[in-house]
Amino acid sequence: MPGAAVLCLVFIPYALGHYLSCLLRTVNAILAPQLMAAAGLSPAELGLLTSAYFLAFALAQLPVGLVLDRYGPRRVQCAMLLVAALGTLAFAGSGTFAQMLAARTLMGLGLAGCFMAAVKAVSTWISPARLPSVQGYLIAAGGLGAASATLPVRLFLQYADWRWMFILLALGCVVVGALILLLAPTPPAAPPKRFDRRVLVDVYRHPAFRETAGLVLIPHTVFFGVQGLWIGRWLTDVGRYPEQSVAWLLYLGMAAVIFGAISVGMVTEWAAKRGYDAITVAGVGVALFIAVQCAIALNWQPGIAQLAVAFTLVGTITGIEYTIVAQAMPPALTGRASTCLNLLIFAGAFLVQAGFGQVVGLWQPDSANRYPPVAYSAAFGALVLLQLPGLAWFAWRRRRVGPRNTVESAF
Repeated sequence: MPGAAVLCLVFIPYALGHYLSCLLRTVNAILAPQLMAAAGLSPAELGLLTSAYFLAFALAQLPVGLVLDRYGPRRVQCAMLLVAALGTLAFAGSGTFAQMLAARTLMGLGLAGCFMAAVKAVSTWISPARLPSVQGYLIAAGGLGAASATLPVRLFLQYADWRWMFILLALGCVVVGALILLLAPTPPAAPPKRFDRRVLVDVYRHPAFRETAGLVLIPHTVFFGVQGLWIGRWLTDVGRYPEQSVAWLLYLGMAAVIFGAISVGMVTEWAAKRGYDAITVAGVGVALFIAVQCAIALNWQPGIAQLAVAFTLVGTITGIEYTIVAQAMPPALTGRASTCLNLLIFAGAFLVQAGFGQVVGLWQPDSANRYPPVAYSAAFGALVLLQLPGLAWFAWRRRRVGPRNTVESAF
C-alpha cells in the first residue's frame, strides 16, 4: 500500500481514536471544580470517579487483545468507539456520583483498545523498519489529546457548559468510529489465537519483565494517576493559582510529554553508544522523577509552577519500560508482555488516583473548598515511599553485578 494511502486510511483514523482516548483520560484535571460542584463530590469521590477510567482500561486489556487478534482492529475499534460514545453521552447527562461513575467506567471500556488497535493496524500495513517512528507519532497524537484536555477545554468553558463538551466528544467518538469503518482496510485473515494462561505466567516470571516492573511500574502508575487529575488540584489548592493559570500550566505539562518522549529516545540511544543499557537510563530517570515528587511533597512555593511541568516532563521516562521489555524478552512473548504491562499499569493508576483522593480527604477544606498543603504533602510523601524500595533494590542489584550488564545478568 502506498505511503500516502497508509497515512490517510490507516494512521490518521486510528491516531484520532488514540487522541480522543488521551483527551478523555485527562480532561477531569481541568473539570474538577465543575464536577465537584455539579455532584457535590469529595476528593475521595473525585479520585474514584476519575480513576474508574483506569480500572475499566485494566479490566479490558486481555479481552480486547483477544478480540483484536480474532476480528481485527477495524471492526473491534469501530464497535468500541460506539460504546465510548454512549458512555461519554451518559456522562454529559449525569447528575449524581453513581451516574457519573457508571458513565466514566463505560467510557473507559470503550476507549480501552484505542492504542492497541492502532499499533496492530500500523503493524499490519507498515514495514517493520518504520514501526518505531510511526509508533512514536502515535504517542505524539496521544500527547496532543492530553494537551487538548487542558487550555483548549478551559477556553471552551468560557462559552459553553462542560456537559456540551462531552456531547461534542461523544459525537467525535462516533465520527472517528465511522472513519475507521469506512476508510481503514481489512487486514488479511489470520488464524485465531487461543488464550493460554501459561504464556502469561511465562511473562510474569521472566527476569527482564520482573526487573523492569520492579523499577518502573510503580513510578509509571504514579505518573498516570497524578498527572491526569491531582497535579491540577495541587496547583489550585497549594499554589493558589486561578483556573486559567492552572489550565495553562497543565497545557505546558502535556506539551512536555511530546518533548520528553523524543528526549528519552535520544538519551537512550546516546547511552547505548557508551555501553549503558536502557534500564540503567530508566534507573537514573526514576531517581529524578522521585526527586521531583519530593520537592512537590515539600510544597516548595517558589518553584510550584516549574515542578508541575517537571513532573510531566521527567515522568515520561516511565514509558521506557515497553522498550526495555521488547528488547530483552523473546519475540514470542513481547505482545503478551505489553498486554501484561498495560494491565498492571492501568490497575495501578486506578489505585494511585483513587488512593490519593482518600489521603487528601482526611483533611478539611477551607471556605473556598481548598485543601491544606499538608494534605498534599502526605499524599505525595506516601507515593515517594512506595517508589523508593524499587529504586533501592535496582541500585543494589546494579552495584552487585555492574552497571553495564544486561537485564538477565541481574538474576
